[in-house]
Amino acid sequence: MARPEPWRLIAANYPVSVVMQTRFQDIDPNRHLNNVAFASMFENARVRLNRNLRPWADRPKNERSMVAAVTINYLREGHYPDDVEVSSGVSTIGTSSYVIAQAMFQNGQCIATCDSVIVCRTDGEGKPLRAEVLAELEKMRTTG
Repeated sequence: MARPEPWRLIAANYPVSVVMQTRFQDIDPNRHLNNVAFASMFENARVRLNRNLRPWADRPKNERSMVAAVTINYLREGHYPDDVEVSSGVSTIGTSSYVIAQAMFQNGQCIATCDSVIVCRTDGEGKPLRAEVLAELEKMRTTG
């Protein structure tokens, strides 16, 4: 695993952050947060970012956003019962897709990063992102 770029380890470089409680059921036998818990918290934060980008009611009925790939890098152990902060932003914008870059922090340290490729599909096919979507994506750019 390649080490994340230094900017990824700073919460202030992401435009959106959400604090989440860890749960007892999130721990493994070693009392660390398990990989499913990491994935779930990244997913919840990713959905919140997407909902902020463009409200569901504003998109055409034949348009869908789909997750094409998710990569999680586990940097440190996470612990229950300490809260985590998941910071999110858009790092890359393509023709019909974009990448949501995220970092999870606990007790002031980055414990994981996540990159999710989101593809826009209209009528079941990849289509270029609409101008309105591009404008919203630009507002959510990471600063790294």
